[in-house]
Amino acid sequence: MEIEVTEQIIRNTTVALTGRIDAFNVGALRERFSQLIEDGATQFVVDLGNVSFLDSAGMAALVSLLKQARSKGGDVSLVWPKLEAAKRILRLTKFDRVFTMLEA
Repeated sequence: MEIEVTEQIIRNTTVALTGRIDAFNVGALRERFSQLIEDGATQFVVDLGNVSFLDSAGMAALVSLLKQARSKGGDVSLVWPKLEAAKRILRLTKFDRVFTMLEA
């Protein structure tokens, strides 16, 4: 009999966001995502629970993170926002079909 045991340690990075994610502040978010990728992170949970507003620039930053993570064998999951208005935009844009969506 042969027994082979392989242990894999997967680094999950949680990014919790609060407030508005829009064109005025998305640059800092993109920079932070890029730094995390450069540091070797590939598995992300982006917690949108406390996000009150998300515009197209914020959504583009999330898609960019998803593409970068997947190109390195990783993935991105999103935590549903608490506010219905923020949830609605994710449903309308079908983000809930592209990303794995998690409950808070």
